[in-house]
Amino acid sequence: MKLVEHFESGLDAPICLTWELTYACNLECAHCLSSSGRRDPRELTTEQCEAVIDELQRMQVFYVNIGGGEPTIRPDFWHLLEYAVNHQVGVKFSTNGVRITPERAAFLASPACGGYVDVQVSLDGATAEVNDRVRGPGSYDTAIRALANLRDAGFADAKISVVCTRENIGQLDAFAALAEEYGATLRLTRLRPSGRGADVWDELHPLPEQQRELYDWLMARGEGVLTGDSFFHLAAFGEALPGLNLCGAGRVVCLIDPVGDVYACPFAIHEEFLAGNVLTGGGFQRVWQDSPLFADLRSPQTGGACAQCAHYDGCRGGCMAAKFFTGLPLDGPDPECVQGYGEHSLNELSLAGARSIPAASQDHSRAVPTRNQPVLLKLMTRPPARPPVSDCAENPLAGWTP
Repeated sequence: MKLVEHFESGLDAPICLTWELTYACNLECAHCLSSSGRRDPRELTTEQCEAVIDELQRMQVFYVNIGGGEPTIRPDFWHLLEYAVNHQVGVKFSTNGVRITPERAAFLASPACGGYVDVQVSLDGATAEVNDRVRGPGSYDTAIRALANLRDAGFADAKISVVCTRENIGQLDAFAALAEEYGATLRLTRLRPSGRGADVWDELHPLPEQQRELYDWLMARGEGVLTGDSFFHLAAFGEALPGLNLCGAGRVVCLIDPVGDVYACPFAIHEEFLAGNVLTGGGFQRVWQDSPLFADLRSPQTGGACAQCAHYDGCRGGCMAAKFFTGLPLDGPDPECVQGYGEHSLNELSLAGARSIPAASQDHSRAVPTRNQPVLLKLMTRPPARPPVSDCAENPLAGWTP
């Protein structure tokens, strides 16, 4: 059996487990896939999080990707990081840099973390003008300060994590220069139309010619640049890029959200892809190994109409989440199919009045905009502000006792 076929049928434990610790965030990024901002009052407690880490250790999950929201806002974040490291579960956490002070950077670079910790600083523009339009005023300076603190503390190989958009594709060389300046590795990821990303998809997703520009840049200068499984749809241009060239949802990846719900895909936080909850009998292991949803995703896939395409073996039909949140069938083409089939399908559905875009099943955005709201959101036409349903609608830390 080929390795990719083994992955398609699922593994005993995920290769990459994403864990959103909180939906609280000090920023309001326009493209946030989890629509973060407010803390959910049902968040797992410290003790429940420790129990999840114990279970991951038993399952021999090598590392988890910790995100949010902004995970460092959670008062017990640093305790949970140390708890994971002490239980041989590595931590890769994504941050906007707001809590990466010189002291915290020194801790992350210290023997206490034992090489089990990796830090990904989010930066979606190589200049403040481009970054802050999407991530909010001052967010560029915050990220750069965090990168400088990590470098100066001797932290080895931080990551600069970039969501590729229409506005920053032309800055790839500048991102690479920033990575070199701060002793970091560049990590490029794909914009998905989930969460608030659905609201800005039409304005931000790369144009077809930019998809080609990205592919050519990665082929020519992408050695050492991390992409994970973000761009396997680009394989239809020709040669496949390094990384996992298939959708790993429910096969080798999944997501645990702040209340313990387990979703098949980190980019599809929607009830359609909800597999279970870690607090039910059997915990995470039972969800991962026995969920009917995961069993279905691991069964042989026909590929639908894409199976007839000469490029199917390369792109594997594209991203499940991108299809779902743009109203395309899951066995149809990716909306950014580089052969144009996705755009054609979207046009056909729209003309026939058959395109149905699923409503978000949850939204943690703050009801009242703050000074950190990105320029892009301010320019967009939004529904009238609704009254807050609770204190946490106004304060991302409501309910926490320091």
